[in-house]
Amino acid sequence: MSKRLPWVGLLILAIAGVLVGCGGGQATETVAPDDVPVVASEAEGKVVAEAVIEPYRWSELRFDVSGDVVEVLVQEGEMVAAGDVLVRLETGDLERAVARAELDLRRAQLRLEQLREPADPADVRQAEHAVEQAAAALKEAQLGLAAVRDDPILHETLEDAQDIYEDFQHKYEARLAMYERGDMDYYFVDQAQEWRDDAKLNLDRIRKQGDLRVQEALNQVQRAQQAYQEAQDELERLLKGADEQDVEAAELEVAAAELACEEARSNLENTTLRAPFAGVVTKLDVGIGDKVSPGQVVLVLATLDRLEARTVDLVELDVAQVKVGQPAVVKVDALPDVEFAGVVREIALQAEDYRGDVVYAVAVEIAPTDTNDAPLRWGMTAMVEIETDSSP
Repeated sequence: MSKRLPWVGLLILAIAGVLVGCGGGQATETVAPDDVPVVASEAEGKVVAEAVIEPYRWSELRFDVSGDVVEVLVQEGEMVAAGDVLVRLETGDLERAVARAELDLRRAQLRLEQLREPADPADVRQAEHAVEQAAAALKEAQLGLAAVRDDPILHETLEDAQDIYEDFQHKYEARLAMYERGDMDYYFVDQAQEWRDDAKLNLDRIRKQGDLRVQEALNQVQRAQQAYQEAQDELERLLKGADEQDVEAAELEVAAAELACEEARSNLENTTLRAPFAGVVTKLDVGIGDKVSPGQVVLVLATLDRLEARTVDLVELDVAQVKVGQPAVVKVDALPDVEFAGVVREIALQAEDYRGDVVYAVAVEIAPTDTNDAPLRWGMTAMVEIETDSSP
């Protein structure tokens, strides 16, 4: 039964339509063509669209660096000129960062200058003298090593200590044998062992002292050889000039230091927020002592003395008839008794989606003389009528 209901409904509607068409019902009133409500259309040379009142120019101002707010020089509703200082952040850390960056840059520049400059004759003479002195010191150290190794006193002392040790060793062995045969008391064996051990300690001490003297002499030779090599390398560097790779590396260091210096100065400069254009501070979101982050909105600046109506639902079929410079009339919903003259200032190049329709935003600049006394507000809704049959 339920499946047949739709067909019954359609049948009833069809019968009713036939009756009406045949005059089988109450007569309806006929409206004359002149009484039909008129809708603005392309044929009439007008395009109508909804719009919103906006400033000609507005911007959300932000800092590019983080910091603490130390000064706020404006308040909401205040008019400012382009370039006026609005808010300042604390600059101590960034000032020190600039100073460090400048010092690093100067060090890199000095090193590059030194590499590029030809060798000074006085520096060459000084380097040659350093090589001569290093060579003399090396020769002296080598002679000292040879003297230590060939020192007769050291050799004689060592030989005497060796002979004494061997003599006491023999005595100890002899007394030990006599004790084992029963011909001597162990006291004398113990005495000989003590003499032998003392002699061994004395021999080891003399040997160690000799080794230390040789090692010290060897160390002195090695230091002299290193100093001689460094002096020769410095002289060769002065005569040859700077290596190309060293110069290139120094140039890169200067470039990197310059970039770091520019960045530090930019960060310091960015602690001062200035007005990019003349306008009114419509919103202020910070106070003294607040900490701000990069990208955080600090305030909003807008040209409230220069307003425009921006359409929101102008479809693609109508925007083709609109041209920059065409006159328009703006009617604000909140001010039904007032009409504002305007002119098309801009037509969006890219479409947007509005409730499923393809629309293009059109900016209609309102004549300043019309807005001076009228209480127009940013965000008010309006209707815009653009005279498309007028040549701009």
